[in-house]
Amino acid sequence: MSSFDFRRLGVLLIEDNEFVRQTLEDLLRQFRFGRIATAKNGEDAIDYMKTLGSASSIIAPDIIISDLVMTPINGLLFLRWTRTAKESTNRMIPFIMLSGAADAAYVNSARELGGTEFLAKPFSAESVYKHLLKVIERPRQFVTTTKYFGPDRRRLRQDPPSQERRLKDEKDVTIVYSAEKVVKPKTPTDVWYFRLPNHLKEKAGGGGFKGAAEMPLDLLEEAEHQLERAALDFTTWAQDYLKKLSDLCEQALQAEEGIGRGKYFQEINLLALELRGQGGTFGYSLISTLGKMLYDVTIEGCSEDDKAVEIAKAHIDSMRAVMREKIAGDGGQIGRELLASLKLSIKSKDKVV
Repeated sequence: MSSFDFRRLGVLLIEDNEFVRQTLEDLLRQFRFGRIATAKNGEDAIDYMKTLGSASSIIAPDIIISDLVMTPINGLLFLRWTRTAKESTNRMIPFIMLSGAADAAYVNSARELGGTEFLAKPFSAESVYKHLLKVIERPRQFVTTTKYFGPDRRRLRQDPPSQERRLKDEKDVTIVYSAEKVVKPKTPTDVWYFRLPNHLKEKAGGGGFKGAAEMPLDLLEEAEHQLERAALDFTTWAQDYLKKLSDLCEQALQAEEGIGRGKYFQEINLLALELRGQGGTFGYSLISTLGKMLYDVTIEGCSEDDKAVEIAKAHIDSMRAVMREKIAGDGGQIGRELLASLKLSIKSKDKVV
């Protein structure tokens, strides 16, 4: 099997966390992508994409990788803009959504807006590479209807006939194979399939590339080593986030119950999401577990009384213990004891009137 040469391809990477953005950029460089452009949120990404139409010296990206939770414009809004805006230079560009909130609601939202793939945090070098291979090797046909424009929600010939859920037969849709070859049905249709040549695979593999590509193990090993080196910096980054979380808890306690606490809990929830997504990436899966627990108890609509703040502080204290003792992975027996202690602390706080 042959390997793709990513030096011919360009990626636009959007991530609001500077540390994670740099880590992903380093990974893409390890995979030898020829062009890597970055943006810190959806607003910056839109500004960048708009310049492509006026700046002939800038080559448009071939793939987009975007975080989901960002401000002021998140990944979902940027995805919608990419698929629908007239200024979008390529409305069919492969779009990989990246998020630590890989809950069904987020995944479905990205899917309904035309996302190509969903990459969950924590990620590994291998999971990033596999998602890149997927959009290059097995692109989805694009579907246009009165209510949807984006990649087919299932891959061609992947579902058994018994699971076919399409409302229209292929004879009832317009199929586009190229600008010169359009197959139209006998009667007008409101559904179009775009089955265009796979130019992305041609660019990555060169002329005459056939068959599947293997994953270059040397590159993957070096990329994994890159993540290991980044894990050394993760400790500092995580400690900064834990301090921010503690400060937010104190600010929430100073605010009157039921008045003005919502903004603090919202910020706590967003920081918990970051920790949930990044811990496992850098070898601290217990941080991901604790981050998810904190994320769940501070989600919109949660209680915002003093007891809720104390429960949030208990989660933060547990994460501090993980980072202080450098408890890697799930922590084994120590990790189980730490989780049990946290749950006991939460239970005791719940009993406080």
